[in-house]
Amino acid sequence: MIDVVLPCLNEAEALPWVLDRMPEGFRALVVDNASTDDSARVAADHGARVVAAPQRGFGAACHAGLRAARTEVVCVMDADASLDPADLPRLVAALDDLESGGRALPSGPPPPGLVLGRRRPTGPGAWPPHARLGNAVLARSLNRRAGTRLRDLGPMRAARRDALLALGLRDRRFGYPLEMVLHAARAGWRIGEIDVPYLPRTGASKVTGTLGGTVRAVRDMRRVLAEVAR
Repeated sequence: MIDVVLPCLNEAEALPWVLDRMPEGFRALVVDNASTDDSARVAADHGARVVAAPQRGFGAACHAGLRAARTEVVCVMDADASLDPADLPRLVAALDDLESGGRALPSGPPPPGLVLGRRRPTGPGAWPPHARLGNAVLARSLNRRAGTRLRDLGPMRAARRDALLALGLRDRRFGYPLEMVLHAARAGWRIGEIDVPYLPRTGASKVTGTLGGTVRAVRDMRRVLAEVAR
């Protein structure tokens, strides 16, 4: 069994599609980030485990879900129906391949792995130009600092729970996903990505679908880059 952390803020409309497509062997863990709609009830009605994260912030929700997860390997993905849970087995298979190809360190076993889903838009509106540009700029900055070769800071991810917690991530806003990659790279993790379809989200967008949301996300991530550099 693999726990799937789904940070959730007012996603009652999208959750049924997401949860109904959760593949066998994957267990949904919906982290309700102080939603004002029926997200928590809808999630429970569709068989998900619901965890409350009253502190607002994408990173706060992700970290609360990570702490609440119970499986060795965990996945993280958005709850807005922009990503298809049916792709999660491919992500976990890529993680296994990444880690099995690692060489043991002189002092112990091979380092852990982190796999990201590289978003491939499936149609108009799936990934607005302003959001795609901001992501590309941040990915280049990350690659320069961390020595990675990522083309997307994708929100669909797979890694080992205890290793993620050991990174000591501190950001609780939109900088959390970038901080995860930065700290993993500095810890010597093997980091890779695979292509995943990116769909037009269900309901009103809070980040990539709006210029203001994208600006806030980019600002948080640039702050994390600066703090880690210091």
